[in-house]
Amino acid sequence: MTDTTTRTVRPKIRRTHLSLFVSNPFASASWYERVLGMQETARGEQWVFMSFGQKHHDIALIRPEPGIVVGGCALQHYGLEIDGDITELRRLYGQLLKAGVEVVKTTDHKVGYGLYFNDPDGHRFEFFCETVHDDEEGKRVLHNYNAPSDHFELEPLYD
Repeated sequence: MTDTTTRTVRPKIRRTHLSLFVSNPFASASWYERVLGMQETARGEQWVFMSFGQKHHDIALIRPEPGIVVGGCALQHYGLEIDGDITELRRLYGQLLKAGVEVVKTTDHKVGYGLYFNDPDGHRFEFFCETVHDDEEGKRVLHNYNAPSDHFELEPLYD
């Protein structure tokens, strides 16, 4: 899609995936299966592709070449929007705690709630559920509140 006023090409994104350098892709794949419920869809000598179930892969776990530092891309976090509401977010919270995963923080972004945690290599993820579902309204709310990340008490649900 091209913005005719600036002649800037603005891609319309349909799908995304994340590729991470990890110290051991096969051990990491087991963690992603056990903790996040992902499934392995492909494997090579130095990598594993993982899926949440619909796409061919959502996250690629890759052993870096010598000299490349794991976590060196300075990624602050990767947000995973869940298909569900606050109850589902609470279930995921309980699941993470049962698996021994340290939850870093829970936040109210005024457009939804976030639950932040780290994988074994220190990559930070966020499960979030939207409470404002209209994108234009979401932009307005984020602007009016200066994109907040306010502490939010979230009680985990254990099933």
